[in-house]
Amino acid sequence: MRTDKLPGVTSPSFLEEDYSRTERRDARPRFLPGTSVEIINEIGPGIPFKDVLFDFDGTLSLVREGWPQVMVAMMTEEILATGTRESPDEISRSCLEFVMRLAGKQTIYQMIQLADEVRKRGGKPRDPLEYKAKYHDRLMEKIGYRRESLRSGSAKPKDHLVAGAFGMLSAISGRGLRMYLASGTDQDYVREEASLLGLTPYFGDHVYGAIEDYTKYSKRMVIERILRENGVDGSSLLGFGDGYVEIMNVKRAGGVAVAVASDEAGRSGEPDPWKRDRLMGVGADIVIPDFMAKDALLAYLFRQE
Repeated sequence: MRTDKLPGVTSPSFLEEDYSRTERRDARPRFLPGTSVEIINEIGPGIPFKDVLFDFDGTLSLVREGWPQVMVAMMTEEILATGTRESPDEISRSCLEFVMRLAGKQTIYQMIQLADEVRKRGGKPRDPLEYKAKYHDRLMEKIGYRRESLRSGSAKPKDHLVAGAFGMLSAISGRGLRMYLASGTDQDYVREEASLLGLTPYFGDHVYGAIEDYTKYSKRMVIERILRENGVDGSSLLGFGDGYVEIMNVKRAGGVAVAVASDEAGRSGEPDPWKRDRLMGVGADIVIPDFMAKDALLAYLFRQE
């Protein structure tokens, strides 16, 4: 049985580490025949999967598509207010770099970085929680119509989900596996948007998101809790995500990680190159652009000897 700590990691469970590329590969991955399912690390047959962890935004939900632009614009304003001589374009590029570098962590980490950037330029930063609240207000202005259209029924949930999401969730649920949803977005928003999208029945009470005290929550903590409470080994864990945090944590727990390199804006059915490279860099075993090839993927993952 796994202990309450991930192997080889001594940092506190709440700490979400910065991105660090650990995998460099020369061999060419292969695709499952006739699909866009890219096998990076061959997975042996007969793995007794029992628990399945899903990230939310970008992995299942597209409600928040476009969030980086909103965040960068807000941060650029805050840094310009310090009186820096940098141009708006220079600041915007700098903000985009660290926003995307920290993407996958809880939002508060990006706001902590913003406070550091303001301080470096001689400004007096706000509390990161204030920055986070301002960002959420701006984001709600941008995506509020999506949430309202789901609430009113004028939009269908599938219009705001990664393609094939319902089919994948139904197929996994039909296999009797325990399913968990873990997000870096605030828990209240995650639960509300999961409900609007019709996802709650798949996860029940196992919907986790960020809370105000970021030291009391992380995706790693969720994984540790899954393994501890169910008394299972990490090798029974299957994870899906478009962020490096969940991919890295699933791999460190000993599980199998499927990178969902979704093209959120274009919905092209092709993997987003930046996501693909980033997630392969932290050890993703399989890369998919969406869930349209679920039958082939599940047949591969659950095949027996």
